[in-house]
Amino acid sequence: MAHPPSTNAQAPTPAPDHAAHSGLLGERTELYFAVASGCFWLTGLLLGIFTDLPNGVGIGIFGAAIFFGGYYATIEAYEGVSSGRFQIDFLMIVAAAGAAALGKLGEAGLLLFLFSLGHALEHYAMARARKSISALADLAPATALLQEADGRIREVAVEELTVGDVVVVKPNSKIPADGVVIKGTSAVDQSAITGESVPVDKVAVADPDKPYTLADLPAAYRAFAGTINGNAVLEVRVLKPASDSTLAKLVTLVQEAETQKSPTQHLADNFERYYVPIVLIVVGILLLAFVVIDETFAESFYRAMAVLVAASPCALAISTPSAVLAGVARAAQKGVLIKGGRPLENLGSLTAIAFDKTGTLTEGNPRLTTVLPGAGVTRRELLSTAVAVEELSDHPLAAAIVNGGREELGGMPTDKASGLEALTARGIRAEYGGETVHIGNRRLLEEITAAAIPPDIDRQMSELETGGHTAMIVHRGHRYLGIISVMDVARASAKSTLIALRRIGIERMIMLTGDNQRVANAVAKEIGITDPLGSLLPEDKVASIERLMAEEGRVAMVGDGVNDAPAMAHSTVGIAMGAAGSDVALQTADVALMADRLDNLPFAIGLSRKAHRIIRQNLWISLGVVAILVPLTVLGIASLGPAVIAHEGSTMVVVLNALRLLAYRGAAVDVAPGRRPNLAEVA
Repeated sequence: MAHPPSTNAQAPTPAPDHAAHSGLLGERTELYFAVASGCFWLTGLLLGIFTDLPNGVGIGIFGAAIFFGGYYATIEAYEGVSSGRFQIDFLMIVAAAGAAALGKLGEAGLLLFLFSLGHALEHYAMARARKSISALADLAPATALLQEADGRIREVAVEELTVGDVVVVKPNSKIPADGVVIKGTSAVDQSAITGESVPVDKVAVADPDKPYTLADLPAAYRAFAGTINGNAVLEVRVLKPASDSTLAKLVTLVQEAETQKSPTQHLADNFERYYVPIVLIVVGILLLAFVVIDETFAESFYRAMAVLVAASPCALAISTPSAVLAGVARAAQKGVLIKGGRPLENLGSLTAIAFDKTGTLTEGNPRLTTVLPGAGVTRRELLSTAVAVEELSDHPLAAAIVNGGREELGGMPTDKASGLEALTARGIRAEYGGETVHIGNRRLLEEITAAAIPPDIDRQMSELETGGHTAMIVHRGHRYLGIISVMDVARASAKSTLIALRRIGIERMIMLTGDNQRVANAVAKEIGITDPLGSLLPEDKVASIERLMAEEGRVAMVGDGVNDAPAMAHSTVGIAMGAAGSDVALQTADVALMADRLDNLPFAIGLSRKAHRIIRQNLWISLGVVAILVPLTVLGIASLGPAVIAHEGSTMVVVLNALRLLAYRGAAVDVAPGRRPNLAEVA
């Protein structure tokens, strides 16, 4: 097996593809040649045992076995020597040529048959790992239905689509480009991009003519190239050309990830760099053994060839890259992009994980969480008043109150408020139902009433603020109507994900946030964070990561890939949440959770740990076989035939062992998809 090619992070070198050498028999020509070699070798063996085989016929049959078995190995060896590299194929050809020169045509044929068979099966097995990756490139449709300005629809190649075009997506067809849904409602299967097993509901944006960016759109409005529409027609406005789609970037990044070497692979490469010349020197010395011991040159030469086969590090060369490729492929199937061997191995060695709060551990959007009417006030009156007034405001917290209140009231209040006035650092004032309404903090109410806040309201405000809520008093006319509060609530998956991480051995989980420490403590208590750190600026987050690295050794930073990019860059592994559609997240993170799903994190860490175990197993197998076979062949206990069988067998074992990663499922995280806490639970 040839050494994996050298790589470059900027311009990855593709792995040698033997399909490039395939002839009239197609991509499986190498396998057919290996089978032909085996058939000729077996025929020659049986005829030699049971018949009086003429010498010329035997030479012809075993010669055919050598030709078919050595064809591709010779090509590989020539390419390697031409570029100044003495690879394993070269060692095998030398060993087979040496056996043939001694008249051991049968053993030369056996060597090349098993070597070519191992080569072919290795490429077949590795192709299985690449299948899920290469299939990404075939996801996007070749054509799209473009809607003209006059309403006519014509079919065009996806390459012709430009930003701003509107495409019509028929039921059960693929979406041709990244964009925003401007008409229609449907469920879209986007598992190929984000790994989500359940179709995601898509609806049209309220303002289709507004300029949008894909990364800023909520999941319900954005569409990805290559995803499959459900049973309704959608109209999508193109936001990215085909060459710049999330799918195109994902294909490129995963292909680059295949070539990125892990720390173990670098170690193996350095080992081979010194090991192969040492093997050649030892073989050269063994060729001269007949000078000092009582044996013929032919016997010394034969032993040297057996040692050459036994010592060739075929299994070592493929043990790590096969596991890395299988691990990257399995992660991609789950919607987790791991950019190569280094982050794949580092994920499993983490001792602590730091999380951004907003948008990572929480939903990123404040919600109406508490409605506490005062004495003699109904819940409906309090909500109606607050919603009518806050509807006039463009503040993000106002939107949370309006949306939450409208959901509970079953619509907007019949009466409308008017005359909104913002009161700096205190709240707002407006007219509603012939009375003045104030919504704000204690300072505002103390100013307008010229009295202290009633003790029960003050106590309730303090309790909510201690719990991390942003609480507001609602006052209408001369009455206190009560208290409302909003809060950026924790993700439904946050608590169960942290529990799953603790089960797999991550004991320290840190939250980094710009919110005040009181809010940080409240969220941490709710979901199980061990170290909440609040009131942090971006540079403070970097300092926190550096301190954690000094204390823990290996720390991951999980964030949105934009504001948290500096902290990610300073961590052992940077992990971006919801990276689908976000160019910055895809570029800055070592690992990207394509769907906005925190519960994929335990899967990624578990996969990394299994990959690391398999890599170690493969190294022990490959080095163990060499350690046993070399002394046996040097002492003449094992001949060329057994050395060939053991050597090639170990290579196939490590490849098949690596492919077990494709079946990795990980521990289930108990999450109720789409579930949101109701007001009573949060309050």
